[in-house]
Amino acid sequence: MKLTPARLAELQACALALPGARRELLWDGVTVLKVEGKMFATFVADALAYKVADADFLALSGLPGVRPAPYLARAHWISVGDTAALSLADLQAGLTASHRLVLSKLPKKVRAAYGL
Repeated sequence: MKLTPARLAELQACALALPGARRELLWDGVTVLKVEGKMFATFVADALAYKVADADFLALSGLPGVRPAPYLARAHWISVGDTAALSLADLQAGLTASHRLVLSKLPKKVRAAYGL
């Protein structure tokens, strides 16, 4: 099932509820979610993209409705256009994991502020 604007808004709200998450509009209307100035998700009209663990990238990017994210695939980001293989709960968990992955790359002092 295609990701509708309502579902994308729900997923975006879930991601914005994560500690330190901020929203910016960049690149002609792409909604970018950041934590400590680092991107962890993007939302466009009919899809979302987020970072995944290196070990999960190939498996996830081969699922129906999921592909490597344009311009960000080398950093192990996937783009999801429908819920054929990943449920809304899976997508929420993926956004949470992306947030955590991005935080884990930040300096120790910043990670400590988030309990990592």
